[in-house]
Amino acid sequence: MTPTLATPPLPATSWAEKLTLAVVAGGLLALLLALADADLDRQKTWLYLALGLVSAGTLAWSWLKFGQHPAGVQQNNLWLRSSTGRGAVAWVTGLVLTGFYVVLYWYSGDNGQGNFGLLNNLVHGLDGFSQWLRARPADQWFLYGTFYTLAILVMGGRALWKYRHSRYQLIRTGSVMFFQLGFAFIIPGLLQFFQQPEYYFSYFWPLKYDYLFPGTVTSLVQNGGLGVFMVFWGAVMSFLATPVLTYLYGKRWYCSWVCGCGGLAETAGDPYRQLSDKSRAAWRWEVRLIYPILAIITAITVLLWVNFAMNSTLLGEVGNVAARWYGFAIGAVFSGVIGVGFYPILGSRVWCRFGCPMAAYLGLLQKHFSRFRISTNGGQCISCGNCSNVCEMGIDVKQYAQRGEPIIRASCVGCGLCSTACPRGVLNLENGPREGRYQGSQLIHADSLRIL
Repeated sequence: MTPTLATPPLPATSWAEKLTLAVVAGGLLALLLALADADLDRQKTWLYLALGLVSAGTLAWSWLKFGQHPAGVQQNNLWLRSSTGRGAVAWVTGLVLTGFYVVLYWYSGDNGQGNFGLLNNLVHGLDGFSQWLRARPADQWFLYGTFYTLAILVMGGRALWKYRHSRYQLIRTGSVMFFQLGFAFIIPGLLQFFQQPEYYFSYFWPLKYDYLFPGTVTSLVQNGGLGVFMVFWGAVMSFLATPVLTYLYGKRWYCSWVCGCGGLAETAGDPYRQLSDKSRAAWRWEVRLIYPILAIITAITVLLWVNFAMNSTLLGEVGNVAARWYGFAIGAVFSGVIGVGFYPILGSRVWCRFGCPMAAYLGLLQKHFSRFRISTNGGQCISCGNCSNVCEMGIDVKQYAQRGEPIIRASCVGCGLCSTACPRGVLNLENGPREGRYQGSQLIHADSLRIL
């Protein structure tokens, strides 16, 4: 008889955890009722009840799941679970997320009479909150911003429980929660409240590409002193602060500490980080996609400015048409529908890894112009694979650790989970001098590891 390895059974879920998950399910049901109910008052009641139940249930579950157990990175049978191992639950979740983005981008626009299509009930359910924060009714983007921010805050709470043993992870998670809530939600809302242009101080060109387009710059400058400062802020952050901060700290200062896209990936996307493809083929696609996207948005920006300087006599509307197509293909389909909708199938950093022009810009600086690296102590590595499993950027960290080679990759976002998950202290995030940056561990030579 041929021996086989049976799949071990999953540990039983406690009644308390089941109760908190039931609360989350009740919140999702209330959200469906908010979508379907025709009564405006009941819509608001269902919506706020849904947000409250989902938030409270998720935080309570996180406390039971992580807070009541010894601190430390635990895999919790991620690959065996239907929700985190590309099972049926993961596919359903991916379809729901993808469907939401499709509806948001193309089936919820204002028809001029205050109707927001399929999301109309949810949008108007937030009218009171929007009036309080922005002095104007809600629209589909305010709904999205509210959901987005709440997801980072709630799942950030989960991450704080899960990684409470790591000071670096606590501070980093707190940072992305702070920047999303303050710089990407409250401040833009308050600017609108005071009749100023909506502006996101935590997003810069080339990620927020239109901030340096001639039309946006002209509009902001005409708004007065604050608008001039916004243009100045965007230009300085893109072309001065970004190179300097990346030289000092690597791309992690932005991708893992400030950016809202990275913030969602690190919090709401954390259960799916192990799904990132570590193959060489995936790395080739990464290079084929992300750098051409950076080149395209750079070319569009230059083209628009040249055309602007020549009073649109050179190419007419070609630049604007190219910008609209870029916004559709990259800004909507890639970053939203695929970038977030495919979390449960492809991992949490699909957009950051394959499509984000800011990540490409930062990556080039990090690889060729930065002090940052992750050093490895090959003599201590036991080849457990925890580091590679948690890398959401598809880097096979174990291969570097086994050889004692430093990790200097353009794609690395410096999240530090590889170091946090290592049981032997093999990996260390460093902002050391550039001298000897590529030098490997002195404790063991790569040739000595061929027996592995």
